Amino acid sequence: MASAAQPTLRHDWSREEVQALFDLPFPVLMQRAADVHRACFDPAEVQVSTLLSVKTGGCPEDCAYCPQAQRYHTGVQAQKLMSLDAVLEKARAAKAAGASRFCMGAAWRSPKDRDIPKVAEMVREVKALGLETCATLGMLSGEQALKLRAAGLDYYNHNLDSAPEFYGEIIHTREYQDRLDTLGHVRDTGMKTCSGGIVGMGETRAQRAGLLQALANLPAHPDSVPINRLVRVEGTPLAKTEELDPFEFVRTIAVARIVMPRSMVRLSAGREAMSDELQALCFLAGANSIFYGEKLLTTGNPDVERDQALFQRLGLRPMQVDAAAAGVPGTVHADIVHSDEEAA
Repeated sequence: MASAAQPTLRHDWSREEVQALFDLPFPVLMQRAADVHRACFDPAEVQVSTLLSVKTGGCPEDCAYCPQAQRYHTGVQAQKLMSLDAVLEKARAAKAAGASRFCMGAAWRSPKDRDIPKVAEMVREVKALGLETCATLGMLSGEQALKLRAAGLDYYNHNLDSAPEFYGEIIHTREYQDRLDTLGHVRDTGMKTCSGGIVGMGETRAQRAGLLQALANLPAHPDSVPINRLVRVEGTPLAKTEELDPFEFVRTIAVARIVMPRSMVRLSAGREAMSDELQALCFLAGANSIFYGEKLLTTGNPDVERDQALFQRLGLRPMQVDAAAAGVPGTVHADIVHSDEEAA
């Protein structure tokens, strides 16, 4: 269980300090990350999340990793925003299966003002089911964030993706400051934030340190920090990128745990290609959240049976929500729910 002597939260990490953590001998780094993890969380518990894309493909941006960008030929077909009834059907199914949180993801650069009432209605109706709500819709204005918060949105996901100095190598259709501005708008409304990045895009270790420094030095640490391992999709500019060394990925998880001790550190995209042994090292390094299910937006994710078997082998259990805080019976977190056929 979590210790009473929890680490102090810092927002003044220097690049040199973060890189020095990356450079520690592997056993020393793992021990330090494990100590921080045990001070803040039960190391045998993992938050379990699943994913629903309410609007897939057709994105006008040029993110070099993304199969949903309309300019790349990846086989992803653009699909319109799901109907309210279709979203609610999946939300009810998620709740019946034990979900406490439901998130909607849309492949937009940013929602148009005319889109916000539709999403807000989804949020209100999902909220009325007794579920926490989460969304990832791209960039938001302050007014859009306020409207979503007024509708009952609890969490908003918006990743920084990479270090500031590497960002321009990957994305040209929005600025790094645009991402920081969106997170600021979300925080200003009182919503919780989910923000992380992607590693293995050809960046250096110093640039991986820069990503974590940028996240840790935000005015408030993200409540959830998804660490994505690049999924190399044919048709995208990064399809032929050299695969990141697995131990370097584990180091990234460990450093994220140390610099953001009370955040959920989530294994996100790329887990399909990870061995059970690599995932176990990530849990030892402080990862305590996973995406669960067959799909993660438009890239693969380990199937449910494999995850259940891995949890059993490692003696892990799904994290239960605080029933009093959530206002619902204690259930497994499920941020987002997805299947292939419902995004039409």
